[in-house]
Amino acid sequence: MIDLSEQDIKILEILQDDASRSTNDIAEKLNMSQSPCWRRINRLQNAGLIKKTVSLINREAIGMDLVAFTTINLSQAGQENMDNFEKAVASLDEVMECYTMTGAWDYMLKIVVKDIRHYEKFVRNQLLVEVPNIGEIHSHMAVTEIKNVTELPLRSQL
Repeated sequence: MIDLSEQDIKILEILQDDASRSTNDIAEKLNMSQSPCWRRINRLQNAGLIKKTVSLINREAIGMDLVAFTTINLSQAGQENMDNFEKAVASLDEVMECYTMTGAWDYMLKIVVKDIRHYEKFVRNQLLVEVPNIGEIHSHMAVTEIKNVTELPLRSQL
């Protein structure tokens, strides 16, 4: 954990919005010189607050129209079974996110594919074949995306 100044928070907010902005552009926006701005960004990167810089691709523009939230219970408990499941799931490109859960389900996956047919093929030919120890699986298809952001709510957590 690193103590964040107001300037650090502003830098992180700018980078979350558009990481392609130059250090000079960020410095100008924050009314500071480029060198101190670069040092702050470098410190945030070295501290692990900035994991990586990516481009967000519009999934619908490339025809990936289906988002499925898939809940899974393992057929057998145990650390080794969980480790094997997690390792196998991590290797599947269609699985965008995977979480262990409290409550009725062991895991929840966010899966993004072209359409319902692709989802069915993925579940039958990859998920149920390549991932060990799946006891129960339930699929929940997203109908309308109301909100999907990548920016963390920095100010509300401080």
